[in-house]
Amino acid sequence: MVYDKRKIALRYIKGSFALDILGCFPWDFIYKATGRTEMVRCLVWLRLYRARKIMAFFKKMEKDIRISYLFTRIVKLITVELYFTHTAACVFYYLATTLPPAREGGTWIGGLILGDTRYISFREIDLLTRYVTSLYVAIVTMATVGYGDIHAVNPREMTFTVAYISFSILLSAYLIGNMTALIVKGSKTERFRDKMTDLIRYMNRNKLGADIRSQVKDHLLLQYESSYTKDRVVDDIPVAVRSKLSQTLYLDMVSKVRLFKGCSEDFLSQIVVKLHEEFFLPGEVILEQGTVVDQIYIVVHGCLEEVAAGEGGSEEIISELLPYDIVGDVAVVCNVPQPHTVRVCELCSVLRIDKQSLTSILQIYFKDSRQILSNLLKWRKTKSRGKQLESDITYLISRQEAELVLGVNNAAYHGDLFRLKGLISAGADPSKPDYDGRTALHVAALRGYEDIVRFLIQRGANVNSIDKFGNSTLLLALRSGHDRITSLLVKHGAALNLEDAGGYLCRVVTDGRIDLLNRLLRFGVDPNCKNYDQKTPLHVAAAEGLHLVAGMLIGFGADVQAKDRWGNTPLDEGRRCSCKPLVRILEQATTAAVAQ
Repeated sequence: MVYDKRKIALRYIKGSFALDILGCFPWDFIYKATGRTEMVRCLVWLRLYRARKIMAFFKKMEKDIRISYLFTRIVKLITVELYFTHTAACVFYYLATTLPPAREGGTWIGGLILGDTRYISFREIDLLTRYVTSLYVAIVTMATVGYGDIHAVNPREMTFTVAYISFSILLSAYLIGNMTALIVKGSKTERFRDKMTDLIRYMNRNKLGADIRSQVKDHLLLQYESSYTKDRVVDDIPVAVRSKLSQTLYLDMVSKVRLFKGCSEDFLSQIVVKLHEEFFLPGEVILEQGTVVDQIYIVVHGCLEEVAAGEGGSEEIISELLPYDIVGDVAVVCNVPQPHTVRVCELCSVLRIDKQSLTSILQIYFKDSRQILSNLLKWRKTKSRGKQLESDITYLISRQEAELVLGVNNAAYHGDLFRLKGLISAGADPSKPDYDGRTALHVAALRGYEDIVRFLIQRGANVNSIDKFGNSTLLLALRSGHDRITSLLVKHGAALNLEDAGGYLCRVVTDGRIDLLNRLLRFGVDPNCKNYDQKTPLHVAAAEGLHLVAGMLIGFGADVQAKDRWGNTPLDEGRRCSCKPLVRILEQATTAAVAQ
């Protein structure tokens, strides 16, 4: 829509202005003043261009439900037929009168005899009779087939008759088609009238006020006149073609909207496919303050205003919305009631996207979702509700990040590498921990998915992260017995990072997990680390009578002379246990240590 008067005037000048001006000239007077020049006389045909106003008049009458649609259409068809035959009658008479007087007898009217009337001196016959005769010729020629009682005589008349009959075939097809449409009731105008009639009955039954009646009828009329049936028109087009069509129409517009600044092209391409065009009249309320909003609107043309409703019915204009502005974004994105009423100032065109469609797209494109929240906070923070809006957006960001981490960890738990790649490509951070401090690398190392561990390391995941229970990724891999993953983590710099290595090893010994103990010792855990009682793992093994564990610890360099807080050595613990194989191992180790 164009509102600039200069552009409107320029377009009119380039278009039909010249024909409108020429159609207003008094060509009959000019024709007589220039000595009856036939070239000037032909310029009278320019007035036919003004016949479009008659068509506009009938079109307006067809939309008026107070007038019978059938009656209007029949009158229109009769008018078209009479105008067509009237023009042909004028041409037939013109062809007869433009010959020299001596040759007028060789015309269709000069040699005509109808009953007692002879037309040899037809110029002396009264004007009405001549007009009726010409009209009769035109109608009979159009409606009949064959050589009638009145026919063309000279080549000029024959040539025109050929052209006239050819156009008559087209006119007949037009008339028959319209009559068929009247019978089957399939025209767009008739559907509009039926819809308007049903709507008026509904408003009468519910006793709606005059204001709401006017708004509803005006909006329905706007829909009809604007003919924005794009969605229905492209329903049968393949989705891929429809997507390209939407990108051609709306991508440039959407990319300039402040809410979508910095978003990826893939995200914007998904947005434009879900857009629907709508029109609103001045004074209409698009969104009302305090209501739950299910749509976001992008202003394409026109002007709107944001209004804050105060106490006692007072209103305060918050801002003016122009093309590329967006409304309903705060309510939809933050899931809060609409903060302000949005009202149309002048006829406007908007693009609408439903909340459900937008939410579905945001769930896929996480990085763009975060960008939208940042844009919304930056754009709206200076307006009213700034603090509340900032709080809402901060909450949404934290909730979104938590949901995203859960999605990444869930994909890692089930070994779904494809989904994991999709989530990380969409903006998920592979090093982000969940509520237990576990990252996707923790989960993959624990579950034994080597391909996922390798992928996460390539994407920069922290191999030394520790969860809230003190477990590192390497420790979880060791505990689960995944040697290949353990080697991979060590290769990329992973460490056990045990906060209480002595206590942990002592618990492993107590639980009898020899394989885990062996792996821990092989990967560098000190066998002489102590717990809170200054006991080493060898103390615990001796106290439990685990001679195999004791032998393993000694083999990895455990100190048999280490003392706990009470001054006891592992040999002292072994003697209390009365396990002869254990005592023998400890005595041999002690003797060897003393000898050194």
